Amino acid sequence: MDFEDIRERCLGMPGVTEGFPFGEDVLVFKVAGKMFLLTNLATDPVSFNAKCDPERAVELREEYTGVNPGYHMNKQHWNTVSFDGSVTDELAEELIEHSYDLVFSKLTKKAQREIKGED
Repeated sequence: MDFEDIRERCLGMPGVTEGFPFGEDVLVFKVAGKMFLLTNLATDPVSFNAKCDPERAVELREEYTGVNPGYHMNKQHWNTVSFDGSVTDELAEELIEHSYDLVFSKLTKKAQREIKGED
């Protein structure tokens, strides 16, 4: 998975926007103004930070060398996912969706309906 794959996956979800609020190298994805994923375009190997359920985060960190506490983030709720060979594209896509779902679920019901087009 490369940066463009990550970008396409994120922008394919309802209500997602992208921007560079932390400088020209850090691409941030938000839903309803709430960040759910960010990636530093200057890193090698490719990596991203994503929200994660705290219990699941611990399990993932124990199982995959490419999943670590979120760099410059709340270490309990964020993981840094690096493509070091231990993380498959399928797992990465699952973690992107999980992060989106966590943030989406915290939005107001009104915002959720607007994003889903149910207004």
